[in-house]
Amino acid sequence: MTIPMTAAELYRHGLELLLEKDIPAWVELWDTSGVLEFPFAPEGWPPCLEGKAAVGEYMRHYPEHVDLHGFPEVKIHQTAAPETIVVEMRAVGRLVKTDTPYDMTYIAVVTVRDGLITSYRDYWNPLAASQPGADFTGAGR
Repeated sequence: MTIPMTAAELYRHGLELLLEKDIPAWVELWDTSGVLEFPFAPEGWPPCLEGKAAVGEYMRHYPEHVDLHGFPEVKIHQTAAPETIVVEMRAVGRLVKTDTPYDMTYIAVVTVRDGLITSYRDYWNPLAASQPGADFTGAGR
């Protein structure tokens, strides 16, 4: 019997998959009914994605728009609930369309059950969505 990864282990594995640009494998880390929320989503961007399929569709074109190079700062804080973590992190890379630097800080609240992500609240800077080349959601299409 395989012991599921802890929330922190699963999160770090997900970051590795994003660096490898393996979006299908990253989506497989999600529970079928997992929810991805963007509390600071700007107008035209989805505030909430319900279900693994919606998360997969949203992320499908991510590597075509954001070329991640690394996560130089990742701090994972355990909460009183072992299945929930709070993550402070910074992602760096480049925006593919404009070949300009990408440097974003995030705070995420992530809940994992039975080795899969069930809830992910992603607090990121909505002003970054206004950068040319940052729109991978189709909001500007």
